[in-house]
Amino acid sequence: MLGVTHDDAPLLADLMPWSVAPVRLGRSWPMAPDAASLRARWDALLRAEGAAREELLRPSRSRTLQSSVAQLPGQRSGTGRLARESGPCPEPVRVLHGPFDEQWLIPDHRLIDAARPELWRVADPHQLFLVEPGQVPGSTGPALVATGLLPGGTSRTESGGGRSPAGRPGRIRPLYRRLDGVEPNLAPGLLDLLGERYGTEVSAEQFLTWTLATARQTPAGCRVPLPVDPELWAHGVELGHRLLWLQLRSGERPKLPGGRRPYVRATLPARPTELLYDREEETLQIGEGRISPVPPGAWDFHVSGVRVLEAWFERRTHPGEPGTLDAIRPASWPQAWTSELLELITVLALLAELRPRQEELGNALDKQLGTAELRKAGVLPVPETARRPASVLDHHEEGPDGQFALL
Repeated sequence: MLGVTHDDAPLLADLMPWSVAPVRLGRSWPMAPDAASLRARWDALLRAEGAAREELLRPSRSRTLQSSVAQLPGQRSGTGRLARESGPCPEPVRVLHGPFDEQWLIPDHRLIDAARPELWRVADPHQLFLVEPGQVPGSTGPALVATGLLPGGTSRTESGGGRSPAGRPGRIRPLYRRLDGVEPNLAPGLLDLLGERYGTEVSAEQFLTWTLATARQTPAGCRVPLPVDPELWAHGVELGHRLLWLQLRSGERPKLPGGRRPYVRATLPARPTELLYDREEETLQIGEGRISPVPPGAWDFHVSGVRVLEAWFERRTHPGEPGTLDAIRPASWPQAWTSELLELITVLALLAELRPRQEELGNALDKQLGTAELRKAGVLPVPETARRPASVLDHHEEGPDGQFALL
């Protein structure tokens, strides 16, 4: 259908039909900005006995010291009850905690209230995830965030008040339903239809990059306008590829042009507690420390109504409640965090520079393939099986107390 509006564009929920709810930790201490703190927290938990160990765990209805659960797919954690656990800390894995915030997680199913094993089963180097941030009316920022890491979720004890500071996160949509980039999580027939329209083969990753560049949040959910014009499609795919590269931050590191790259101008304090921004000087003030130049676009970058740089800083400086495992943190600000902060500033500044191009592209989408045309072509409605995870088990998974899981 030509001349459809953005609100007539198909829903992402129909174009990428299989989605998973966010991971729910139930306790914040199994995740941290550094892996060393997680190993120290695990050791402290195991040194405690009886009621002291239970208090440190912070039990919930889903997880206690006596919980018996299966091993997370692809991980080598124990499956015996935590009450009698004595082994080393499972190797922490890198996850995406909040938008643009990479942290570490102990991948032990006994510590996570709702780990979403179906996500872990399809997480590999070929996988990409689209994450819908929590939506706040009137807020600015991207409609979607992309990551190659497993989205790590939130907890009821997190310092921002029991949920992610950005509000309740939305659904997680894997690009592929199976390992090794097999079986795209897309409406059956969608790629073939787009290929016919644009006169070229369309890949699943191209659809993802287009979606990153053009998706819009509406009251009904996230919508993805599909253009009639092949040139607009090619332009959007190229723009989305740049957005994806910046968000993945893999391979060659992004850089701002010479003279615009942020540097540490005054050493950051060992225990910073305050983050301020001087817009005139384009300077980030971290206690007595100074980083500049920091473009306003990086400082003003929000997701779900929350300033990304402030949320990132708070998660690394909140001291944790005394006597809890959360309080086990680095004694001083690690140099690695400074490097991560400089890179985050760069990424946010470059993403902000691309916003005008995204808006220009959105304004050019006057002729679109609407929901009615997708129905006429048989792409919609999608079969219910496409909304459920694929059967991907090709190896044994260890169940509770060392028993093999059968799926």
